[in-house]
Amino acid sequence: MDHLRISAIVRSRAKTAPHATAFIQDNRSVSNADFADLVDRAASWLHANGIGRGDAVALWLVNSVEWLALFAALARLRAIAVPINTRYRSEEVRHILAVSEARLLLTHGSYQRQGFLQILGDIAAVDLPRLRGVALVNEPPHADAPACAWPLFHFNPSAAHAPQGADASDALQPVVLFSTSGTTKAPKLVVHPQRTLVDHARRCAAVLGLSEPGAVLLAMLPMCGVFGLNSVLAALAGGAPVIVQAVFDAPAAAQLMMQHNVTHTFGSDEMFRRLDECVEGNAPFPAARFFGFGAFTSSFAELAQRCVGRGMPLHGLYGSSEVLALFSAQPSTLPLAERLLGGGLPMSGTEVSIRVRDTATGELLPAGASGELEICAPNNFIGYFRDPGATRESLSEGHFKTGDLGHLRPDGSFVFESRIGDAMRLGGHLVNPLELEEIMKRMDGVADAHVVASEVGGQPRAVAFVIPVGAPAELADRLIYQLKDRVAGFKVPVRIWTIDAFPETQGANGMKTSRVRLRQMAQERIAAENTAVKELPR
Repeated sequence: MDHLRISAIVRSRAKTAPHATAFIQDNRSVSNADFADLVDRAASWLHANGIGRGDAVALWLVNSVEWLALFAALARLRAIAVPINTRYRSEEVRHILAVSEARLLLTHGSYQRQGFLQILGDIAAVDLPRLRGVALVNEPPHADAPACAWPLFHFNPSAAHAPQGADASDALQPVVLFSTSGTTKAPKLVVHPQRTLVDHARRCAAVLGLSEPGAVLLAMLPMCGVFGLNSVLAALAGGAPVIVQAVFDAPAAAQLMMQHNVTHTFGSDEMFRRLDECVEGNAPFPAARFFGFGAFTSSFAELAQRCVGRGMPLHGLYGSSEVLALFSAQPSTLPLAERLLGGGLPMSGTEVSIRVRDTATGELLPAGASGELEICAPNNFIGYFRDPGATRESLSEGHFKTGDLGHLRPDGSFVFESRIGDAMRLGGHLVNPLELEEIMKRMDGVADAHVVASEVGGQPRAVAFVIPVGAPAELADRLIYQLKDRVAGFKVPVRIWTIDAFPETQGANGMKTSRVRLRQMAQERIAAENTAVKELPR
């Protein structure tokens, strides 16, 4: 199991190519040997501050080389990393620290407009009895720092002595707790050992070409999320240098891609939308080989095709905290429209079992039929942290019940369609809202559209929210009229409302459109209509 430890990757790179570049951030170049030394010193600092086997340590940090060094150092000590989204506020931070029982929190005093210590000031010490202190990364505590209920330290690995002796970490022990999105309830913590992370990283490096000569990754996703961390670990395993962006900024990211001949990057649809807007001409990134994306805000197909036409080699991906990000990717051999769908071929190939279950009957379905995706793979999680009930409920015969709607292809790949909670059962049929959204976005006067189900007249019916182009007068009636000629009657929205912007929720990989909130808004508007009808004079 030695090869399935993070330290094996770090030390192998330091031994085989000590002077080669491991990371570049803010014009600071870190060699493989320098990074290995930083990991050693971070481990020494953590050990000196009482961190050891089984201790949970929270990382509430923007992307940095130190973030990765701390993660690798915690693995070396058999401790557990608890990444926290840097955009979270007091209640979200309190919940994760409490559930994980973190002993130490590493963070910033502040970064840009985010006051980390100020947010911590809203949390009472009694709520976090296990937390022993807060360490500031790359900055000592200041006398005028906001009041905090815990002792403040300075994480200063340069002053620590590199530890001696062999790495005694265990590839089978928990090493990280990823937060689920928590859009409908408090987030659960997903447990992974080093084994799943390192094995998956090596497979991703081989399949995606991160081990090929000249490969360079731009890390623009937050490392606190499974998407961002898995991307960086894949590059680390493949031997590719990583260009680190602390916080995503599209113009700066584009400049980095051109300056460093970036071949690979991964991001959300919104990230690539912004990249497309800030560059000119065709082939703005001539070194590009593989750009992977996840669609989090809306249907991305039209813009994705535009990006591909400009030389951005986009591929649809699939992943989750439970089965890891970059679980699968659409291969280049597919027609463009198919390549841009979520899903694809699993990185673990034939070692993966993917099946599709009918959400109404519970029967397993053949290729082409839509149902809930269930996955059994070498990179499956080992459970939800201290929540055996939720773990049992999430499994079926060793397969993780993803909560995602999709279908299998005959070649063994699959297509992700939507979250089960987003799919609509209309007229006895399961309907993917993206199908209707794609059609509506091609209609005159529509900039963007989201479709959800709501109860109207005692029956679940489709309703839609539309961001209009120009004056929205009579737009809703026109769209409904046109849709009647294009889709089955049970799919046609019975209400269409115009809206300035869609509600969003913060995920580890960026902002996502909140369909939960859209459904609530639809219910509120329909209830208001019913109330108005009842109050009409008779």
